[in-house]
Amino acid sequence: SDVFSSDLDDRKNAFENKFAHDAELQFKVDSRRNKLVGQWAANMLGKNDSDTKKYVLEVIKSDFEEAGDEDVFRKLSDDLGEKATAEDIRAKMSECLATAKSQIMENLD
Repeated sequence: SDVFSSDLDDRKNAFENKFAHDAELQFKVDSRRNKLVGQWAANMLGKNDSDTKKYVLEVIKSDFEEAGDEDVFRKLSDDLGEKATAEDIRAKMSECLATAKSQIMENLD
């Protein structure tokens, strides 16, 4: 059982290292996270399908303002106002990041 769990840990660490060093993969994951969190926010704002698509692009673009996630957080926070707390937004961003990682992983050969 120890051998099995250490093998899984090794594979997980190898994967995490690949993630940390693969800028293209990180970019894809961040973009997917932004798309998912943008869809969530658009839904909270009651946007229709075409407005949701436009809004998701705005969220994705907001991530190019500065390094890190604060630019995306700020946009969502400004747009959602009273509809979501800072904690709600950060929790949703984390959840969407985890979802994005697993979705991108499933598409890797």
